[in-house]
Amino acid sequence: MSDPEEVHVKLSAAGRLLIPARLRKSLGLRVGDELLLTRDADRLVITSRTAALRRAQAAATKFRTDESEVDGLIADRRAEATND
Repeated sequence: MSDPEEVHVKLSAAGRLLIPARLRKSLGLRVGDELLLTRDADRLVITSRTAALRRAQAAATKFRTDESEVDGLIADRRAEATND
């Protein structure tokens, strides 16, 4: 993770924030991208939906196993059928 970059912006009367072009470009944000807003105590964290998905997928990989749950269940059922 790189060093945090702090940028000052103003909240418009309509509640809008303007993300400066250099930040949008460095984060790969494009017009129409969906963003996730997270309130963290007194902070507002803005994450692109793509980045949030990547983070969730990376977190989920530690729970993966080489064996499929379905394959294991089928093998169990076949073994039970053979024993009957």
